[in-house]
Amino acid sequence: MAHPRFKAALIALLGFALINLAAPAWAALPQGNAVKDPAAILRDSLPFQQDDIRELQHRLELTSDDLRAKRWGALAKTVSRSEALLSTRRNSILEAVPTSRRDRAEAFLKQVDQGLQAMEERIDEVDKPGFIRDRRQTLSRIGDVEALLVEDGFQREIPSEFDALPRLQGRATLTISTSQGDLTTVVDGYNAPLTAGAFVDLAQKGFYDGLPFVRAEDFYVLQSGDPEGPELGYIDPKTKQERHVPLEIRVPEEEDTIYNETFEDVGLFKATPTLPFATLGTLGWAHSDQALDDGSSQFFMFLYEAELTPAGLNLVDGRNAAFGYVVNGFDVLQELGVDDSIVSITVTDGADRLLSHA
Repeated sequence: MAHPRFKAALIALLGFALINLAAPAWAALPQGNAVKDPAAILRDSLPFQQDDIRELQHRLELTSDDLRAKRWGALAKTVSRSEALLSTRRNSILEAVPTSRRDRAEAFLKQVDQGLQAMEERIDEVDKPGFIRDRRQTLSRIGDVEALLVEDGFQREIPSEFDALPRLQGRATLTISTSQGDLTTVVDGYNAPLTAGAFVDLAQKGFYDGLPFVRAEDFYVLQSGDPEGPELGYIDPKTKQERHVPLEIRVPEEEDTIYNETFEDVGLFKATPTLPFATLGTLGWAHSDQALDDGSSQFFMFLYEAELTPAGLNLVDGRNAAFGYVVNGFDVLQELGVDDSIVSITVTDGADRLLSHA
């Protein structure tokens, strides 16, 4: 393990070097407590208002500290209280689900019941791996209920100046096939509709097929999407011009999505985006250091490393748009470099949620 002073110096040196990179441009932000599980981030970023299911979700997610410390008694209390919460507030949760989806929600909640019971059994057996497995499955079912709470046709308001750009309504799952293997990603059109929409649109066009990874920096980024030839992005065949996607960042506390402004520009120095760069495989949209609105096709995957990027402290939030997360294939991601390439990107779910324009 490296000496603490060496670690601090390395972090400072890395930050200085990255701030001065040509593209994309970065900015440092104050630290906080970041959620590092992509599944948890995606659950938290679902747009709905139902506090009971959120409380249940967060209670189970917060068992990690007790689990690491092997505080089995505390874990038993949390699971027991979670069962009581679900029992007493089940009706309020179901009433918030549209009637046409309520049967599905009830079926998922029954699986949550079963999961909580299984977690109790794992506690009695002092079975840490089993508890982790059952908690993951239970949280996944809670996420399924939360997804049903999002209203049909939900859309964020997008400025009319971007009406010609594609946008994604909801979420899509894509498989990025590379020379090292496959990655599964989820892109979020609820909170980054234009950025996620551009990515899905280009994937469907086959734009990324065969493109190399042009930038690979250990513990930082892996970037692709630079087409062959002099162009830096996607040329729209209709306009014969490079299509530009605006910088698009949503903050939970803000009513409107921020377009073409950084956190520094709007004075949000301590903000955490709805989609933070807080985990390995965060998908980000690249832009130059000369402009915020010239991102076109190049994207990167954030190679989060806890030793070099303390939770809540990175050089990307507020300067680049995150639009999704790698959710499977992390072993492949960590093997990729500039000698590798994208074979293809396939939309496996959510292609019907892409709109070509407003």
